[in-house]
Amino acid sequence: MDPVIIVGAGPVGLTLALALARQEVPCVVLDEGPGKDEPRAARTVVLREDTAALVERLTGMPLARAGAHWAGWRSVRRKQVMREVVFDDTEPSPLHIAQHVLTGALRAALADERLVKIAVESRLDGLEQEPSGVTAHTRGPKGTWWRGSYLVGCDGPRSTVRKIQDIRFPGRTAVERHAVAALRTELPWYDEALLHRLPPWRMSGPSAGEVTARPLPDGVWRLDWLLPPGKDLVTPELLLTRIRETLAGWAGGTTPPYELLDTGVHTVHHRLARRWRADRVFLAGDAAHLLGALGTHGLDEGLRDADNLAWKLALAWHHGPHEALLDSYQTERRAVVAARLRAADQALPLLRGGGGLRAVVPGSSRGHDALLTEGHLGYGQLGAPGAHADSPLAPGPLEGEVPVDTPLGAPVTDVRVTAEDGTFVRLRDRLGRGALLVVLIAPGTGVWERKHWVSAGIMPQLAAAVTALPHHAELLVAESYPGAAAHTVLLVRPDGHLVTALGGVRPADLYAAAEATVGGPVKAQAEAGASAGSR
Repeated sequence: MDPVIIVGAGPVGLTLALALARQEVPCVVLDEGPGKDEPRAARTVVLREDTAALVERLTGMPLARAGAHWAGWRSVRRKQVMREVVFDDTEPSPLHIAQHVLTGALRAALADERLVKIAVESRLDGLEQEPSGVTAHTRGPKGTWWRGSYLVGCDGPRSTVRKIQDIRFPGRTAVERHAVAALRTELPWYDEALLHRLPPWRMSGPSAGEVTARPLPDGVWRLDWLLPPGKDLVTPELLLTRIRETLAGWAGGTTPPYELLDTGVHTVHHRLARRWRADRVFLAGDAAHLLGALGTHGLDEGLRDADNLAWKLALAWHHGPHEALLDSYQTERRAVVAARLRAADQALPLLRGGGGLRAVVPGSSRGHDALLTEGHLGYGQLGAPGAHADSPLAPGPLEGEVPVDTPLGAPVTDVRVTAEDGTFVRLRDRLGRGALLVVLIAPGTGVWERKHWVSAGIMPQLAAAVTALPHHAELLVAESYPGAAAHTVLLVRPDGHLVTALGGVRPADLYAAAEATVGGPVKAQAEAGASAGSR
């Protein structure tokens, strides 16, 4: 079968290629550039715990060595600390990393990947579909035709794939603008991110009264100043003045020594593609959505697109058309991003408007800081990973279903599990292999070797039920899981979302849930795909 064609070699496209290769699906990545990224110290990304873990799992690189996990977070208004967060094992820190370092780690992992070909200096300029596959044409020094089974447009906001497919991309332009500087200096605090609203010192030039400081390795900081609406030019002289004023304000009146590494202006747009699938063509990342106001970070959602789509494409590539499964990518991911965009658009007038909520609600400034913290740190509607409670892949009510602390459709909590070979691993390490995960909660098993309990109690019955499932599944055992009683059985998707939690071994319920998760019976899906192709 022909490889999957991925258009675009940014973090999302490279992540998707790695995720597919890990599931034995060959890919061709069309990279319009020279195959490496220009270092830009001011172009950084913030990854939440789940997306950082995804990249680490695929690359094998401990990203913490290349980026910075913050010790804490402070939200300050004028001179008053409004909120403080200390990061630890129970409150994981986001990861702040330069984008070129992130893509470099992905490229390094792909260099040894036999199933992935990266075609540099290959810009897409033509695309044709037929029932059996996709044909893409590239221009450049090695312009040629490429044949693929599916094609995924990860080619950014100005996506050629989206334009060729005539998919609308409505939304709002310049929702926020920020002046950005990356510099090496010593601040009065160490290794802690800061959001400072209405700082007490006067700022030269246009200002909306908000500055964010986020640490990077080696004493480097990224500073972002929110700019007022409009198109006022941010000159180098104005930016240097802003840097000196801000550093002096934080240092108590005297500007500390600093080394300016990079500057820029970051403009945030909010857009959402009408469709994310057109037959054998899909959109992901910035080609499908743009968001980022109020501290939210669009790359997180792009990486979740890749994680969601990879296992579904892999299943269809290996086992034939699964139309309901492939359709669920758009249904699930578009709904999550749309909800985040709505939440940001509803909060923007309150946080950025003239009087807004502050004029009528006592203590609303503290609520404003709470909302911004949610966006920056990945909490609540502005930042938390989305759940797929209403997914078309959800099995519906099951007789043996029991509640746990993780809502159905939400990402599972990462716990220690015993794998089939008897080793102790993290649950998150078993994701992304194309298999469903069946996790038995069995207190006390962690102190015994697997050989002593694998043939005892309910294990043989559960192992038989797992073997009989309509899709390959891996059986894992955990001593505990938040909110789960002993002998609870969890069914987890390959991308880490909880399908169901069952009270004990219930083969019929487990089978029904697994069948729904892969889009229904394989035979029915294949027939549906053949029927669709004949129309």
